[in-house]
Amino acid sequence: MDYATLKAFKPSEFEGAADGYRALGNAAQAGKEHIENTVATGMRKSLAGEAHDASQKQLQALAKNFHYTVTECHVISTALNGFAYDMAAAQRKLEAAVGDAAADGCTVNADGSVTYPAGRKPGADKDTEGGTVTGSAGGNETSDALDRQAANIHPNPNFGKAAGYADRIADALKEATDADAKWEPKIRALKADDDLTVSAKDWTDVTSDTGGVREAADAYLHTIKAPPKNDWPQDNANWWNGLTDEQREAYVTMHPASIGALDGLPSSVRDEANRTVLVEQRAAKQLEYDAWLTKEPTHYRPYISPVTGREVKGAMVPTEEWKEWDEKRKQLESGYKGMDDIQKRFDGFTSESNRPYLLGFDGNNMGRAIVSIGNPDTADNVVTYVPGTFAELESIGGDMDRAVALQAEAERQDGAHSTASIVWLGYDAPQGIMTDATETKWADDAKEPLGNFIQGIEEANHREGGVNQTLLGHSYGSLVVGETMSTHIDLPVDNAIMVGSPGVGVDHAKDLNIPPDHVFAATAQNDLINVAPPFAKDYLSPKGYWDTFFDHDAIVHGTDPTSDDFGGQVFEVPNGKLPLVHDWDVMPAHSQYWDEKPLGTLGKIVTGGRL
Repeated sequence: MDYATLKAFKPSEFEGAADGYRALGNAAQAGKEHIENTVATGMRKSLAGEAHDASQKQLQALAKNFHYTVTECHVISTALNGFAYDMAAAQRKLEAAVGDAAADGCTVNADGSVTYPAGRKPGADKDTEGGTVTGSAGGNETSDALDRQAANIHPNPNFGKAAGYADRIADALKEATDADAKWEPKIRALKADDDLTVSAKDWTDVTSDTGGVREAADAYLHTIKAPPKNDWPQDNANWWNGLTDEQREAYVTMHPASIGALDGLPSSVRDEANRTVLVEQRAAKQLEYDAWLTKEPTHYRPYISPVTGREVKGAMVPTEEWKEWDEKRKQLESGYKGMDDIQKRFDGFTSESNRPYLLGFDGNNMGRAIVSIGNPDTADNVVTYVPGTFAELESIGGDMDRAVALQAEAERQDGAHSTASIVWLGYDAPQGIMTDATETKWADDAKEPLGNFIQGIEEANHREGGVNQTLLGHSYGSLVVGETMSTHIDLPVDNAIMVGSPGVGVDHAKDLNIPPDHVFAATAQNDLINVAPPFAKDYLSPKGYWDTFFDHDAIVHGTDPTSDDFGGQVFEVPNGKLPLVHDWDVMPAHSQYWDEKPLGTLGKIVTGGRL
């Protein structure tokens, strides 16, 4: 980068280009939303058949193209703004050095060198003629000391001043050169392939592009105020409201996972951010799966009889290497099942009332997801369902089905008011009944995130008088609900429902910090949770074990919420299926709380806190 180029550089041209890409991305976003929320949903409500199914696939592909365009355009916009910011900073330093040199009687030449006038040191007999000096960048303690020594020795007092200005100019040019070298490969990489198919590789390229730009744009992004460290929903909302549209889009583009997890932000914002995380992580899973398929070992080997020790003619069995490979293949395949189930929900809703919003997502480990059926920011009623033991991202499809069923039932019962139904898998659920589920640590870790989420719903809704909120815990999820409510005194929850509960961590409904007549519980007669043994209250006392096991109201995690002693309202549910009678299911009744009769009761509670 030379002096003339930096001097003539116009950051506004790159900022204008950034605005253009941002506008193009916003137009693509509008196109995507129109396709998903108007065209595709309208067709699903009124059409059916092979032609309709083919059209839906084409619309989904087009929406994916628009989504890709949105993301890439916003990445490019941030990159151009970041480049302009870095270059403008170097240019300001150059202009300051040039201005100071001129004020001090020096002249900056076209090559960046500095000419100084004649001058005389105190005590000298005559002036020393002027000259020209070229600066050097990146001084250190030693070089600075040598420069000062040279200036003191030089007979012209203007030499030292000119040398200082020349070094400042050289520093500015080096800073601009470094910025240009840093940004050139980042911006050059921001290009798509030449087909119309957005593949898994395209999305992994987006992830790579975003990471590269985020790293390079560090200085620019630091001009945007970061989210509050306390993660309190109201503070998050105030932070978001204080950003410009450009800053918001830059933050969503560069930090989608962080924005998607911020309680208190609008649901549409969190949904946009989390859907980008979803599609990028799904693409990474697909590439990992495809790569594994290429490593398939020999499938079969001849069967050797253990009796004769000889090969059995025509008999083949799978090799051990193939069995291990296939087990890993199944694990990888399961790793994206939940992601596909979430995407199917987006590809299948029929109206704004049951439109899904992805309010949280993490595809790592067991996976986490928070999905709302309906917009909780505009709903009159919001019910948040917390699933229990064995819940994980792989099985999120069934939990979403429950949320969908409850949302439809609530609006069937109360069509004058809207209801959003949320499945909150925002924690790592226990994965064993007699092991993990007997411990409280999973609920202990979940109570703070769930509390913040509920506060965030209230903050984002802004309904006068507050939104009517219900917390619904199933199985171990009821312990999560109980711990959350008992440890948050002012949690904006109007009703609590516990079904198939092993206990909620407290002995009385009043300990949940809402009126006991707004705490509802039910357990089916054939639900094996009824025979789950409680723990002794005093592990060292035989009498403690005796008292615990013969306390009919004691259950794994406290007092049975369906008991009279608990003090809440108990509602009737069918007895449920018997264990091992249907498809050898050990606990069929434990999953029947969303059948027709109990679902009707759940709808009454969610829409009015009544039985």
